Amino acid sequence: MAGLGIEVPATVMGAPRLHAAFRRVAGTAPGLLVALAVAAVATALGTLVPVVGGPVFGIVLGAALAAAVPSMRGSRLRPGYDVAGKPVLQLSIVVLGTGLSLRQVWQVGGESLPVMLGTLAVALAGAALLGRLLKVGGDTSTLIGVGTGICGASAIAATTAVLKPKDRDVAYALGTIFTFNIVAVLVFPPIGRLLGMDPHAFGLLSGTAINDTSSVVAAAYAYGADAGEYAIVVKLTRALMLVPIVIGIALLVARRQQRAAGGAAHTGRIPWHKVVPLFLVGFVAAAALGSLGVIPNGWQPALAWLGTFLITTALAGIGLAMRPSDLRGAGPRPLLLGGVLWIAVTVTSLGLQALTGMV
Repeated sequence: MAGLGIEVPATVMGAPRLHAAFRRVAGTAPGLLVALAVAAVATALGTLVPVVGGPVFGIVLGAALAAAVPSMRGSRLRPGYDVAGKPVLQLSIVVLGTGLSLRQVWQVGGESLPVMLGTLAVALAGAALLGRLLKVGGDTSTLIGVGTGICGASAIAATTAVLKPKDRDVAYALGTIFTFNIVAVLVFPPIGRLLGMDPHAFGLLSGTAINDTSSVVAAAYAYGADAGEYAIVVKLTRALMLVPIVIGIALLVARRQQRAAGGAAHTGRIPWHKVVPLFLVGFVAAAALGSLGVIPNGWQPALAWLGTFLITTALAGIGLAMRPSDLRGAGPRPLLLGGVLWIAVTVTSLGLQALTGMV
């Protein structure tokens, strides 16, 4: 309107943007509220049964609700599920970074690094090779490998944010990881006593061969308080492996997308934000702030709860968006892959401890 000499108030000029933003919020609110409600129930159940945990309950309850009430998968709710499964998922990883002490990583990393790197290599290489042999989908085998080699649901969540797999792949991976977490909690303490492992050796075994934190805590503290404390630090150190692994996966995904867009011979530069996702930068920054004492220690329990709740919300959204048919067809192969990888990682952890004189 300036050409006509008429001055239009900025508030009027900005009205269409505000209206569009309001419509976006209104469009995502119903589905997001449903995901939050499911996550609240799942969190309560996870508190009652910590060895299962809220995130697993989240995707199971979400999928069960979507199967029982088909209207829950309607187009009106889907935008909210997408927000839960993407931005909320990424935010959860940043929040969980606040509980990672880089000082403890530095102290424990030196003595446990060979075992952690060895088990991680076995998990990732085994997932790639056995996944092809068992004809398990590439994304499913990657998620199972990362979940087994790093830190269970958190690693699957971080990888999902860059890999963008199908919802059923996430469900297969989580179900597989959960199954062998339960087995580990039951069988690891007797195995440790049979082998005469000291608390640090058993803590290292638990921290490297069990996936989700709740299961690590359950198994290691059943062995003794010293084993539990050491296992938690090893587990936190292991979580830092998310950074190079997720960057590597993001690079592979970006290369794949680049070839698809510009042909197989296209080899241009890949923007840094596609190789280093912003949420991963936030994860490292949050860990650094927590380690420097910028985040008060008194906030840590609440932040840990919030991070887990956000992951539970994200997985609830993924479960709510799934169709029952998504879970048919794979059969027992993902479970078999997860079982073989879990045994291989456990044997590798014990073997490397023996080789390095830690057992």
